[in-house]
Formats: sequence, C-alpha cells, structure tokens
Amino acid sequence: MKKIIIGARGSKLSLVYVSKVKNLILQNYRDIDIQVKIIKTSGDIYQNVKISEIGGKNLFCKEIEENLLDKNIDIAIHALKDLESVEHENLTIGAYIKRNDPRDILVSNKIKKLSDLNSNVTIGSSSRRRELQLKNINKKINVEEVRGNIDTRIKKLEEKKFDAIILAAAGVKSLNLENKISLVFESKEILPAAGQGIIAVQCRKDDDFILNLIKKTNDKTTSLCAKAERKMLQTIGGDCETAVGGLAEISNNNLKLKAQLFSDSGEESFKYEMTGPENDALIIGETVGKKLLDLAGDKFKN
Repeated sequence: MKKIIIGARGSKLSLVYVSKVKNLILQNYRDIDIQVKIIKTSGDIYQNVKISEIGGKNLFCKEIEENLLDKNIDIAIHALKDLESVEHENLTIGAYIKRNDPRDILVSNKIKKLSDLNSNVTIGSSSRRRELQLKNINKKINVEEVRGNIDTRIKKLEEKKFDAIILAAAGVKSLNLENKISLVFESKEILPAAGQGIIAVQCRKDDDFILNLIKKTNDKTTSLCAKAERKMLQTIGGDCETAVGGLAEISNNNLKLKAQLFSDSGEESFKYEMTGPENDALIIGETVGKKLLDLAGDKFKN
C-alpha cells in the first residue's frame, strides 16, 4: 500500500479541509494510506500581532510549503486566499476543490440587516479590504483588529469586545456554524478576497504520481475562476496590506470577473469587471488587473 503524507495547519477548519481532500482522493484510489502532518505556521504562532507587522500574506503557508519542498510531506492543503499569488517555482497547485460560498458574513447578536450598520458599531476584522469595504457602507463603522481561528473570534464577540465580527462564509459553513450567521453580504455590497472559499491542493511540480493522484479532485469551474482571480492579483502586485477584492463566476461558458482595488490612502476605490470565454480566464484576469492599475494611477503603488 502506497503511503502519502498531507501537510496542513492544525486549526479545526484546516483539518476539515484535509478530511475533505482525503475523502475525495480515496473515492478514486482506495489502496492508499493517507497520513496527516500538522504544521504550525508563523500566522498561528503570532496571533496577537497584525499580519502586516510580521512579514506578509504567506504567513499561513510558508512553513507548509517548506515541508513540501523538503519532501517531509507529499501534499499541502491551503485556503487559497492565504497563498501568495506567485507560487514557488518548484511547487504547483495540482487541484482546486469545488468552491464553497465565497461571500463574507457577519456574526452578531446586534446586527441583522444592512441598515443596522448605519449606527456607530464596532466590528472585529483582520483584513484591510474588509475594513475599507465596511467603511464604504458607513464611514462611522469602527473596525478593530481581531486574530485567531473562528472559535477564538466568536468567543471574543461573546465577551462583548465587538458588536460583530466579519468572517468568510466558507469557513463558518465548513464548521457547521451557519446558525451563528446574522448577515450575509452579497458581492455587490462587499466583494470577497480573490480565492475566498476555495481549497488549494499543492504539490511539487516534478511529482507525477501525486499530480495524477489529485487531478481527479479538481473542479474545472473553480479552477478557471481561481486562475482568473489569481492572475488579477499577480498583475496588480502589492502585498498583504493591499486592499483588493475579486470574484469570478461562470455562466454559459462565459467567465465574469469583478474586482475592486482601494487606493493606498483607503479613501478611494476603483472597480472594473470583464466577461469573456471561460478558457480565457488568464487573459481576463490580466486585463482586469491592468485596468485597475490604470484607474488607480499614482493613488496605488504596487
């Protein structure tokens, strides 16, 4: 029996993602022994510090990717939105798991509808994108930093440190916490992060056995949307502090990519959307990224 090792973070959510990928692999290949290695990332260790202060976006993936490169694991599982848009030259995303709900949601006892955000409320978030999008709804909203896994954040809310916390619907639903959701933001209200709701299955580029093993777990629609969104991010450049949202959707073989980029000051945002054949996903992503840069001009420095 062939043994393979999956590497991932140790959070409840990450282990749910691992279980999902493991089950998808075993549906097609039963004669495989899949083991799981828990890897602590910088993002997990430094939970009381702003992400921007400890070195950027790849904090939840760096140590996992290092284990993959060192052949301590065969497969890495990531939330796609945590991965740098430019991958290590020796690694590749071999599969994109069918996308969960990409939207952002609020958990709150106080805020049940969009109009409730007209009052002077305090919302917990660790994302500059979300902060600026919330302030677009109402400038009076006070956004304060909150880090940690979903359970930790909900506990802080229950301790009345915030009026609400903003989270990704995908994570909350994956943990069967739908009953905690008080408000769902449609993409026209808050555009999610590129890759939100997608699990990325990463491996070494030269590992043909693993590439073949995981390709049957790939969802074509999700893959095309992910590639368009990530190409848009690559084109813009920027870092973990860049406030940018992007969502691609496919209908009748056409892919529509909507994106929003905030200025460095956060006072302005620039929106653009484009629709084209689904197989032009990379072209659409690059075109949208370039258009956003043109619209922003010197108000955004990548």
